[in-house]
Amino acid sequence: MTTGWPKYLLITLALAFLGANIALPLAAVFVEAFAKGWDAYVEGIIEPDALAAVRLTLLVAAIAVPFNIVFGLAASWAITKFDFRGKAVLITMIDLPFSVSPVVSGLIYVLLFGLQGWFGESLRDAGVQIIFAVPGIVLATVFVTFPFVARELIPLMQEQGRDEEEAARSLGAGGWTVFRRVTLPNIKWGLLYGVLLCNARAMGEFGAVSVVSGHIRGLTNTMPLHVEILYNEYNFVAAFAVASLLAGLALVTLLVKSLLEWRFADTIAGSGH
Repeated sequence: MTTGWPKYLLITLALAFLGANIALPLAAVFVEAFAKGWDAYVEGIIEPDALAAVRLTLLVAAIAVPFNIVFGLAASWAITKFDFRGKAVLITMIDLPFSVSPVVSGLIYVLLFGLQGWFGESLRDAGVQIIFAVPGIVLATVFVTFPFVARELIPLMQEQGRDEEEAARSLGAGGWTVFRRVTLPNIKWGLLYGVLLCNARAMGEFGAVSVVSGHIRGLTNTMPLHVEILYNEYNFVAAFAVASLLAGLALVTLLVKSLLEWRFADTIAGSGH
């Protein structure tokens, strides 16, 4: 164990790093947001394009997060409770968004569904628009966020093993009953933890969404994209006002995450955190 001055030096260095790279920029967001007073701050948030960006961000998260909950539960249950060919491939595919740049994932969707893409002409003839529209934003968000729930649940469910499920099946319980009465209660806090991280990433995603959105003001701009446009227009107060909403979301996420880790330390430890 490190004692004496090395311990305090390391603590000081860690706090200085966190302060310079996290606390100071976070404080700067709120300082700039209120630089011209409360009225200017509120005006930047209730401006029609800003409200449209907030609504779109909430809509995309409301679609992407439930989808990822279903996928994460199904994938985790299959990987940890059953043996089958291709399991390693499935695990690798789940990790794919972590290794691929969000911008590249957005470009993939443009290549597939854009007007000059593989399916672009067929979609146009059918009157369906994916790129530069809400469906494309949802697809891009789903792609970059789908590992979060599964990656929280897989280590937790591997740690718990299969004994309880096998015991329930031996007593005559069906698959759905086993999942609802045995598996789900054991993973509910890990699931909530994954959903929390998934939602935070969905609402803050920039790279992939930027590629597929088209930056149509009031229509396809999410909150991060709206912040970029305002900043490029030198409308700093409005930009930081909207950014403060995202920063507030990050703080709430951190608080809830900390509460989960404190209240359910054993469960979170079982998932590797």
